[in-house]
Amino acid sequence: MKIESIIKEKEGTIVDVRSHEEFMGGHVADSINIPLNEIPKRVEELRNLKAPLVLCCASGNRSGQAQLFLTEHGIECYNGGSWLDVNYMQSKNS
Repeated sequence: MKIESIIKEKEGTIVDVRSHEEFMGGHVADSINIPLNEIPKRVEELRNLKAPLVLCCASGNRSGQAQLFLTEHGIECYNGGSWLDVNYMQSKNS
């Protein structure tokens, strides 16, 4: 499934893995904030979210790390890259 389709159809959950401070400076509407360093301790919480997860951060680097980790734990997720790109996909589809 394409990331744009997931976002457009609201098929999953958008998870922003930036720090809380970065998230508060601007984020995708309806996204949730779970900083990258908290991902390992919050795997069960992530497992219970509506899948697939679309992960985003500032550039796509941290969300890529989160994707690798969560995929290894059997969670369906995609690296959405920059939160600005995800925000743009969401805005043009609404």
